[in-house]
Amino acid sequence: MIRNLLFCFALMGAISCSDPQRVYENNIDFNEKIWTVENVPEFEFEISDVPNTYNLYYNVRNSISYPYHNLYVRYSLEDSLGNVLSSKLQNMDLFDPTTGEPHGEGLGDIFDHRILAIEGHEFTNKGIYRFKIHQFMRQDTVPMILSVGLRVEFANPVVTSD
Repeated sequence: MIRNLLFCFALMGAISCSDPQRVYENNIDFNEKIWTVENVPEFEFEISDVPNTYNLYYNVRNSISYPYHNLYVRYSLEDSLGNVLSSKLQNMDLFDPTTGEPHGEGLGDIFDHRILAIEGHEFTNKGIYRFKIHQFMRQDTVPMILSVGLRVEFANPVVTSD
């Protein structure tokens, strides 16, 4: 009886965590709570539905002790041959520049952010793609960034009849 009850709870938990919009999501932790300029997180994901458009998001986790209100990054999106499909310098506001209040979802002194990197991207071919994130601050070592990641999700899913 208890075994069946535990199985039911586990099954309900797995079902409630499913996210039909998500195609890929992964985060890379920085063990020392610093992001060095040499550390370029790279994410490989597969696109199998080419008639769809996709939104790509940064996942950023920082401490309340992060010394700046923003974070500059440069991304590059590459195909499986290493051809750069898109590259851009972007600014993320992690804190309100006027009040200093943190943005994102927080618990204690840790805050998580999901920030749009690319909106409505159309991949022309099925295959493996790479997304690299370079920190682009004015110093080589940025403290109190705990992790960065990538989330790829359907922007407007297209249903095809195969």
